Amino acid sequence: MEYEKLSMLNFLRIKGKNIFETAKEFYKFTEETRKREHYYYRRVSYSGSGPKMMVKDIYTNEMKEMLNFAGNDYLNLTRHPETIKAGKEALEKYGTGAGSVPLLGGTLDIHVELEKKIAQFKACEDSIIYTSGFGSNLGTLLAILKKDDIAILDQFVHASIADGCKSTNVRYFLHSDMDSLEHILKESKGKYNTIMVGVDGVYSMDGDIAPLPEIYELTKKYGAFLFVDDAHATGVIGKTGRGTAEYHNMDGKVDMIAGTFSKGLGVVGGFIASTKEMIEYLHFYSRAYMFSTAMTPQAAGSLIKALELVVSDSNTRNKLWDNIHYLRKKLLDLGFNLGNSETAIFPIIIGDDIKVKEMVRYLHKNDLYVNLVLFPAVPKSLSRIRISIMAQHAFEDLDTLVFHLEKIGKETGVI
Repeated sequence: MEYEKLSMLNFLRIKGKNIFETAKEFYKFTEETRKREHYYYRRVSYSGSGPKMMVKDIYTNEMKEMLNFAGNDYLNLTRHPETIKAGKEALEKYGTGAGSVPLLGGTLDIHVELEKKIAQFKACEDSIIYTSGFGSNLGTLLAILKKDDIAILDQFVHASIADGCKSTNVRYFLHSDMDSLEHILKESKGKYNTIMVGVDGVYSMDGDIAPLPEIYELTKKYGAFLFVDDAHATGVIGKTGRGTAEYHNMDGKVDMIAGTFSKGLGVVGGFIASTKEMIEYLHFYSRAYMFSTAMTPQAAGSLIKALELVVSDSNTRNKLWDNIHYLRKKLLDLGFNLGNSETAIFPIIIGDDIKVKEMVRYLHKNDLYVNLVLFPAVPKSLSRIRISIMAQHAFEDLDTLVFHLEKIGKETGVI
């Protein structure tokens, strides 16, 4: 089969081959991708997260400084001196690990403090913390949704939500389409023990914000409960950065709020905030919580400080939004298709996998680190370059990005 017609989807199952044989075929595909200089994954940073990174070039093997438009460290808290200091203090006090699972001997007072702060931050009664954002969604949803329940999901929800619903009935509604959602809710009412509507607060590939008030009204109308993944919203949207509910003036109304600590908060891990009864249930029935060693003390200490900074320091968030508005105008003026993006995530929708790869190769050669998103992660007609920006990007950094996007965009016929 021709290289241009292949995608990762071709290697999920190869008829007549076992998984090791399939892996060999996939490896051949990635080798061909490298030969064409279309392989831009796992580029290694030698300086950590930030608006600029020292990266070893995967083709020349040389070290070079690149402008980083591929990370989710929106508020640059990964390297904030106060989050670093708080992490060091926790490391010195508690050591490098918690030593056990949280339900048994691994819960530290610093974990309890973090859980209280997250619950307060999200206007919920209580919260539970996990060692990964993916694990928090997966472990929670597998625990609460069974064969007599149904999850009604926006078609663009994060993979962790989709995977977490594999033990229950699932139906997808058209992205942010309330008629589609109501149609499925109407058909589902009275047929299941639990009906859950699951959405992202901010969609990770499109950068748009869920219409939460309309979704909330429909869930209440049909006796469902609402699950919102606030991974890309936490710290970024809302007056004090508390996320999608605050953005829509709906604090305290969402039944369950999920999120990650690895994006706007700059550390690692995940959480679920909900009622005190639901959190207690998850303590005993979420296997991802029960059978994983508790979060490292350093992460918990840094996160407590990060939450304080998000609420107290509006200047950083305001600078991020200045950057968002600045870049959006320039890209739209050039004629790039940004879909419905309205946050720090910019999808440059191209709809041609080869053009995406060629554009990313050009940008990489010009020291611009961006992500390529191809089929089957998105439909072929929506393949894209995914750009995300940070508060510490200077306007000059954004101008450099725009200059090169305009140049390669014209060369490839994208604009």
